[in-house]
Amino acid sequence: MVTDLIESVLTERELEWESTGDGAYVVSLPGTHKLKTACNLIVGRHALRIEAFVMRRPDERHEELWAWLLRRNARMYGVAFSIDAAGDVYLTGRVSLKGLDADELDRLLGSVLTYADESFDPMLEIGFGSSIRREWDWRLKRGESTANLQAFKHLMADPDKP
Repeated sequence: MVTDLIESVLTERELEWESTGDGAYVVSLPGTHKLKTACNLIVGRHALRIEAFVMRRPDERHEELWAWLLRRNARMYGVAFSIDAAGDVYLTGRVSLKGLDADELDRLLGSVLTYADESFDPMLEIGFGSSIRREWDWRLKRGESTANLQAFKHLMADPDKP
């Protein structure tokens, strides 16, 4: 049974997960840039649906971000970036239940984690660059830490001066 397979893989990989309904699961995938990605696995009649929220709707440069996501999709396995009606960014995919085994499920979860984590900083830079710059300046002026903004240091004209 597919649900037994999913539960077995999630448990063996020591992932944080819970059942959210009959044949539905939410898995917490720990990352480095995006610290946690919630990935929904939904077992359908013929396919497993994968959905993971990556980022809220960008504040700026929407078209540039959408183009970046489309180019990225061309090199991805099992899932692709998509947006909802509000413009929030997700990773979504669908795989036949017939081809699903432990290795394939592991590859799919690895894909979600890799794509969400590796893409997170570039996506934030494109869609929230102005906000990041303002936050950096505000923290420097107040003498607060910019430690969690270091991935964006290159965006600052003079990152050490308020």
